[in-house]
Amino acid sequence: MNWLDEINWNADGLVPAIAQDHKTGRVLMMAWMNREALQLTAQESRAIYWSRSRGKLWRKGEESGHVQQLHELRLDCDADVIILMVEQIGGIACHTGRESCFYRVFENGAWKVVEPVLKDPHAMYAEHKHE
Repeated sequence: MNWLDEINWNADGLVPAIAQDHKTGRVLMMAWMNREALQLTAQESRAIYWSRSRGKLWRKGEESGHVQQLHELRLDCDADVIILMVEQIGGIACHTGRESCFYRVFENGAWKVVEPVLKDPHAMYAEHKHE
């Protein structure tokens, strides 16, 4: 059996993928993968996701330069969630210019931003625009 056949893909042929820092264990982001994205991630040793909004493969860092180098892939007990242990190049995983996409904490009935922007997102993406 092919290792990809062991995954319980959802009705859209996707599986949630959580990227964690391989040294600290910090959750950096969550995205979706289809079969091709997961296979390419394993082959290229870098995070490649499926962009639902764009309807195409998304090589993390292709526009921002913040590539995720893969150190380990893990599959949960129900075979329906992937964890990628990665090295986050540049230290920024979020398109808002923060280390992690999880930068808001629920306090007193509201979401409070608790982490700074490390790099202006407009500058981040302008630097790596393809001509």
